[in-house]
Amino acid sequence: MTTQDLTSIQALASLTTAERLQIRQSAAALQRRWQGQMNLETIERFLLESLDILLPKARVTTWIPVLVERLTNDRLRALVRLESDRTDLAPSVLFLCVHNAGRSQMAAGWMRHLAGQAVDVYSGGSEPAESLNQAVVAAMKEKGIDISRELPQPWADEIVRAADVIVTMGCGDACPVYPGKRYVDWELDDPAGRPLEEVRPIRDEIERRVRVLLGELGVEPKAVD
Repeated sequence: MTTQDLTSIQALASLTTAERLQIRQSAAALQRRWQGQMNLETIERFLLESLDILLPKARVTTWIPVLVERLTNDRLRALVRLESDRTDLAPSVLFLCVHNAGRSQMAAGWMRHLAGQAVDVYSGGSEPAESLNQAVVAAMKEKGIDISRELPQPWADEIVRAADVIVTMGCGDACPVYPGKRYVDWELDDPAGRPLEEVRPIRDEIERRVRVLLGELGVEPKAVD
């Protein structure tokens, strides 16, 4: 038995019976989602690895089963990209900040909203927060973008390697550096602790930068009401 196996067993042991049941249910759900592309053994291995990634960074464990499933799904999406020999894949963008609760979530929200399926979007943080900044959620809702169900999460190796463009926002030396990747650093005010009226200009500047990035990627933004 490997060290990774032992670590995963210890991580599972720290969960409640209900949480372990949720992890098993997540494995079944992911198997259905990735049917024909990923076998159950791979999915279970990625789930356990995601649990090992998340638990040391978790400020509270309330959302651990949900976070484990989401991070695993993102890692599997990235793995499919890495193993694909297709040359017509949509470009992939990873938005990184410290807490993955404000700037990177707004950027990911704008990118998904404006690009739809034309861009594969990821986000993450070096020190994920417990929850999203509610002023950020409210500011995005004003633009018709609902990010209320998103949860802060760390990044993972597969996701970074699969990204064509990595946009960093204040994570400094904690941001992963991979040779050959295109990095873009956006200097933006941190919305943490700011009221809604001060978050709006940050939101609008992020929209502007996302539109510029889409143009550089050759993706036509969808019309927004």
